[in-house]
Amino acid sequence: MRRSREPAVYILASHRNGTLYTGVTSDLPGRLWKHREEFHCGYTSKYGVKRLVWFEAHEMMESAIVREKRIKKWNRAWKVRLIEESNADWRALRVDFGFEMQPSMRLKTLGDGLPPSRE
Repeated sequence: MRRSREPAVYILASHRNGTLYTGVTSDLPGRLWKHREEFHCGYTSKYGVKRLVWFEAHEMMESAIVREKRIKKWNRAWKVRLIEESNADWRALRVDFGFEMQPSMRLKTLGDGLPPSRE
């Protein structure tokens, strides 16, 4: 487990292949809680973007901010590839930080090649 206060860049998704959000923070567990609880009424709460699907820890906040700005300029296909390189199933990584999976955020597993949908 990583330190609770460490600069990180992260990507949230509404569901597999859904709406994406890229952010940066010095407190990833705290930021995940704010997204989950819709602490701020903004883009992530409007589009239901709560599933942590990718993150990258940094030593310095400056490097995390630079990385976030670069990723935000990427096209969607590059972001999807980044996510799937380390999280092919789009698993909700928030569980790794001690958060329970929200029932509405669990993905159905489909064997027919179609994108999964919410339960």
